[in-house]
Amino acid sequence: MADKRDFYEVLGLKKGASEDEIKSAFRKMALKYHPDRNPGDKEAEEKFKEVNEAYSILSDPEKKSRYDQFGHAGVDPNSGFGGGGFGGFGGFDFGGGGGQWNGSFEDIFDMFGGMFSGGGFGGRASSRRTGPQRGRDLQRNITIEFEEAAFGAKKEISVTKLVKCKKCNGEGTAEGTTKRTCTKCNGTGTVTTVQQTAFGQFQNTRACPDCKGQGFIIDTPCPDCKGQGSVKKTIKINVDIPAGVDTGSVIPIKGQGEPGANNGPSGDLYIVIEVKPHKMFKRSGENLYLQVPISFDQAALGAEIVVPTLENKVMYKIPAGTQPNTVFRLKNKGIKNVRTGKPGDLYVEVILEVPTKLNGKQKKSIEEMAKVVDKDCYHEKTGFAQKLKEVFGIKGKEANKE
Repeated sequence: MADKRDFYEVLGLKKGASEDEIKSAFRKMALKYHPDRNPGDKEAEEKFKEVNEAYSILSDPEKKSRYDQFGHAGVDPNSGFGGGGFGGFGGFDFGGGGGQWNGSFEDIFDMFGGMFSGGGFGGRASSRRTGPQRGRDLQRNITIEFEEAAFGAKKEISVTKLVKCKKCNGEGTAEGTTKRTCTKCNGTGTVTTVQQTAFGQFQNTRACPDCKGQGFIIDTPCPDCKGQGSVKKTIKINVDIPAGVDTGSVIPIKGQGEPGANNGPSGDLYIVIEVKPHKMFKRSGENLYLQVPISFDQAALGAEIVVPTLENKVMYKIPAGTQPNTVFRLKNKGIKNVRTGKPGDLYVEVILEVPTKLNGKQKKSIEEMAKVVDKDCYHEKTGFAQKLKEVFGIKGKEANKE
């Protein structure tokens, strides 16, 4: 397992990260390396698998606890903690028969769980599975138009997931039948054994093998769900997309994940947004950026130009002598902040377009203009000529040609 990266490092986190931090980091990394966004990219595919594996461990409190204590060995069911027994107790006979330990890692952890959690020898570390269990969270990526992100939208999406079986109402039993309490564990979902070791007597609590930790047995399962209490189905879900979302925004929908076991609550559905680029506007946060071409006469003499916004067109007066790449700000013409509702601004950069493919008459007109426009009107050009003179000693007409 030495070739595996630290799971916290995979998600860009430090050890001890909270549940919310882990969930947030996973969404970000999963979106970055999702196969739909990286078609044919094998490296991204591997990273996506790595991210999912890291999240599957760190999002599970029990597995996370094992990983925090023992590293990768703590979550590998085939691990023997280094091949020489447990945690440095080389050659120790856990089975009491002079040979190697033949049980699972879970058995070892259950045996020692109480000791590492401060409960002393004989502690019970296994969590019972008979209580309500929260359903699995789901993620769905959707792509929306630029305008839908700016103004909000209502979308209907399809999600294929497990849903509660209607025929048995999630019970898993056939009509007219009921579950019966497991006689091996008396409905607790766990069985306890006592083992004598060199350390003394250990109490080992593990999931009941007869009922798989459920505490009950279904003799006649529901024909639709085969006793699972849920069936896979594609359903339609309406999603309200608030104004101001951007690529990477996540919309949680409570209770639309998969159903929980033993009447546990359903998980949540997380909608991850990707916004299509606009043909004209660029976005940065709540602000929009736009380039508008203008002609020489408009820049020199000033003019009213048409500036498009996301909602309509506005007239904007540019002053005489406007220089290329000048940026004007139109307040509150950007996109609303998704939390505050306050709009950003629209920044308009004017781009000077130089005419091409001039005919003879047009060229002559420009030449005549050049004769009557005093060189002092060109402040930048005059200043540059002066610098040439100072640095290289270039004078007069020769400087003006540069």
